Amino acid sequence: MTKKHNSAYIRFLNLINAIDEQGADKRLDAIEEQLLEQVMRSSSQGREILVGDLISLGQIGSQATLHGRVKNLITAGYINSISDASDGRRKKLLPTKLAQQHYENLSMLLIKAATA
Repeated sequence: MTKKHNSAYIRFLNLINAIDEQGADKRLDAIEEQLLEQVMRSSSQGREILVGDLISLGQIGSQATLHGRVKNLITAGYINSISDASDGRRKKLLPTKLAQQHYENLSMLLIKAATA
């Protein structure tokens, strides 16, 4: 039996799965990952992102679902919610050190998969 050649991306997914099984990071569901990616991209581009911006992403899920997942991300410590000083109804979202570490871990796994 010959060994199958896996693409770097498949190796990356396998590495993520192995880490998830060890319980190193709290496993985010697909919706939470997409929302966190939006927050991270906005932050990396120096753009402000609000709770309302995320819950308006109808292609990901309903507003109730998205609002619940944003709350999950806040509770899990991946994002912080900061009330706008001039309008308390506006809540800015910022990634935390935990979120930055999550993406640093993913980056290291990607490098490992690409060089294997």
